[in-house]
Amino acid sequence: MTDPGQRLRSSLAADSSAGSGAEFDSPIAMEALRATRVLHAADQEPFPPPGRIRVITVANQKGGVGKTTSTVNLGVALALYGLRALVIDLDPQGNTSTALGVEHTVGTPSIYDALVGDSSLADVVHATTASPNLRCVPATIDLAGAEIELVSVVAREYRLRRAIEGHIHALPEDQRPHYVLIDCPPSLGLLTLNALVAGDEVLIPIQCEYYALEGLGQLLNNIELVRAHLNPGIAVRTILLTMYDGRTKLADQVAEEVRSHFGDLVLRTVIPRNVRVSEAPGYGQSVLTYDPGSRGSTSYVEAARELAERGVHLAPETDPRPMGPPPPPPPATAPMPAIRPQASRATGSRTDSSLASGAFAGTDAAVLPVPTPVDEETR
Repeated sequence: MTDPGQRLRSSLAADSSAGSGAEFDSPIAMEALRATRVLHAADQEPFPPPGRIRVITVANQKGGVGKTTSTVNLGVALALYGLRALVIDLDPQGNTSTALGVEHTVGTPSIYDALVGDSSLADVVHATTASPNLRCVPATIDLAGAEIELVSVVAREYRLRRAIEGHIHALPEDQRPHYVLIDCPPSLGLLTLNALVAGDEVLIPIQCEYYALEGLGQLLNNIELVRAHLNPGIAVRTILLTMYDGRTKLADQVAEEVRSHFGDLVLRTVIPRNVRVSEAPGYGQSVLTYDPGSRGSTSYVEAARELAERGVHLAPETDPRPMGPPPPPPPATAPMPAIRPQASRATGSRTDSSLASGAFAGTDAAVLPVPTPVDEETR
């Protein structure tokens, strides 16, 4: 007897070639097709591997913008489409661990033991229920006290970076992760600082509401400080628009402002508001495994595809993730490019300054760290 999924794929493929009037041309059939594509990701063309290991810090000090959801679902999408991924839960709430079906009760070996104790990252890595290609370092409530315990530790900002480097160097080349995704807590404390020092790039999820823009300035200033003093290779390389509600003008306006302000850093794919995305963690799953045909699932697959395609042309490193603190940055040969708010424009029946202008008023947050030729030499 043939596989039902194979029969469905064959029927939908035949329908696609037959034209719009065929039997399967319906919303239900299209959702079934999307679900089949996710469930049978291994049968499709895999995502391209990056030119080097990408350590991505998912950060935004505002809560509820989709950091954890994006980390989980991007990690699962990358793993389902053939790439090895490691997700590090750096939030004491442990929501990332919950969504990936990883135990994170008190006493579970976790990222706390690697940051504060003597454990290596290999000692605290757990398998996930989503994919054999995806592994997770969970967070327990013990992590809530880590910032206090790390205050007196020498080189406390480099604890996570050294743990990741040691783990990668200890693995055979064919087992090293292509992607390391670090989920940060909604704060700008020592845990987030460790994540920014450990990462090579920052992914910022931005909720399509004004408050999400308002808090972005402080985050960009902190990234610039880390870049200047602790990790010259860090840069904001990706911005993901989340919780997009196409029924509101506000969501369209925020999306337009973010794209005009940050340009090509913003992924083309936006993540819509979708109840399936919120339901999935309650079952210890990502939305890709919980409801693969939902709009949330397919949006995260497309966002992960964009993320993977952007990593193809990264220059390879002869020694991936060199051990120890990075060298101090050499003098810049060119001034840091600045991205400034757009001029005032008409909105509705009145003329207002842009949302981004209001969000960044009175700060230097419009200056966005971007990679320069100097960065590529020091990475």
